Amino acid sequence: LQVFVVEKAGRRSLFLAGLMGMLISAVAMTVGLALLSQFAWMSYVSMIAIFLFVIFFEVGPGPIPWFIVAELFSQGPRPAAIAAAGFCNWACNFIVGMCFQYIADLCGPYVFVIFAALLFIFFLFAYFKVPETKGKSFEEIAAVFRRRKLPTKAMTELEDLRGREEA
Repeated sequence: LQVFVVEKAGRRSLFLAGLMGMLISAVAMTVGLALLSQFAWMSYVSMIAIFLFVIFFEVGPGPIPWFIVAELFSQGPRPAAIAAAGFCNWACNFIVGMCFQYIADLCGPYVFVIFAALLFIFFLFAYFKVPETKGKSFEEIAAVFRRRKLPTKAMTELEDLRGREEA
């Protein structure tokens, strides 16, 4: 079912929807936790926000990066790119898991503001920099990156390979 939804809706739109849903859920968790001492029913707001956070993660930021990483690289460097993405994913999970309790003790009910701020940054990055890869070949995706005016002298993998052949 998920593959059908990804193919129908597109990777980028699901990724952005997931990030925005997680952002709204993180804000709702913060509000729920901050007002819990004043309103007992805020515990329900916090619980619903947690469930929505997980649902939105499973819609976008959970699976979609694996689709995108696999489609951004050609067959040769793809295994290394997936390995690097997996390492980054699990390293960040480990860091959050190890540090969350300390940050929660430090920030109190506002601990999810950090997540909301990071999600906002991730949303902006994905909105402006991540192309839609649905139904596109590697060459078409590489052409999207070539058309963008990057401030540095970025080189696509295809251009790098062409340069090596000429040398």
